[in-house]
Amino acid sequence: MITRRTILMGTASVAAVAVAGLGLLKREGGQATAATKEHFEVAKTKAEWRKILSPDQYAVLREEDTERPWSSPLNKEKRMGTFNCAGCDLPVFASETKFESGTGWPSFYEPIKGGVELGKDWSFGLLREEVHCRRCGGHLGHVFSDGPKPTGLRYCINGLALKFVPA
Repeated sequence: MITRRTILMGTASVAAVAVAGLGLLKREGGQATAATKEHFEVAKTKAEWRKILSPDQYAVLREEDTERPWSSPLNKEKRMGTFNCAGCDLPVFASETKFESGTGWPSFYEPIKGGVELGKDWSFGLLREEVHCRRCGGHLGHVFSDGPKPTGLRYCINGLALKFVPA
């Protein structure tokens, strides 16, 4: 006999399994990505990274955190130059590809060739393309397919993950 209690208990069980599954997906995709799993040219211990990065940079680059929108001074950076990885100084984006996306994070329509790699990120239960530094594996942000021409891509990048070097 199906009762209201049976339906509620079944719904609660399905929700618990879904939440547990999302946690597993996050660990498999979002947390165990380039920053933690593979070998890179620039490899440091957690203690070494903490010495060279601010706590906020460490959270973004090494723990895949996201800075608050509109908090980066790089949103207003209009000069010619390059945006380098804050972890290893590899040039990852050129100022010519930067655009105002209205999202609150520095955005680019194309990376510098050989600067970034992409990975899968399952955080929030959604599959997104994570952008990380090719040389040190630092988490930079994500790429979306709602950008301007010529690529149609929007590399939505944490300002804390970048260092601007004027031309």
